[in-house]
Amino acid sequence: MSALGLLLVSFVLAAFVIRHREPVDHLIRTIGPAAYPLAIALFALVASAPFSVTDFLAVMNGSIFGPFWGSVVNAIGLVCAAFLGYAINRRASHLLDLDSALERVPAWVKRFRVGSPSFLIAVRILPGIGGTLATSVAAAFRVPVWIHVVTMCAVAVPICTLLAVFGDRMTLWIHETEQHARAYYEHHHFRFHRRPPHPTSSP
Repeated sequence: MSALGLLLVSFVLAAFVIRHREPVDHLIRTIGPAAYPLAIALFALVASAPFSVTDFLAVMNGSIFGPFWGSVVNAIGLVCAAFLGYAINRRASHLLDLDSALERVPAWVKRFRVGSPSFLIAVRILPGIGGTLATSVAAAFRVPVWIHVVTMCAVAVPICTLLAVFGDRMTLWIHETEQHARAYYEHHHFRFHRRPPHPTSSP
């Protein structure tokens, strides 16, 4: 029951953050110095949950903190998520039918020994269940936690870094577009509503 409870809590927290993206974004932007630890904690919780999607958080951190610090927040969050997810799956890996899941992986992944670093990296590339399956395999096969952390970060950190840069660029583009639109509107609005000069009286 404790294993099921851990999985349920992590999944519910991840679902809550994903469902309330806009309030979470606003909270992080306005909370002040606590924004960094809060963003890292949220990223770790979402990334450690089974079948969760962290792409929007990686983009959001880039838009809030910029490309460099957004990437740092994502990387630290991923490391924390790796430890947290490993601990959860050590207790709950039996809840996932690993034999059935491993049978469905592509043939090129099966060339690697299950539980090896190469396998953990390869399976994480798979969309959907890849990350959850890799963490479950690492926990079930008692892979050393540092190997799990390194293989997870080897795949996820570059992706989240690109997403952070994308989030920063997208934020700048939106800001510049809004400024141009506002300047265009104000210029044409002024010209349209500008009153003609009063006629001068002739002597």
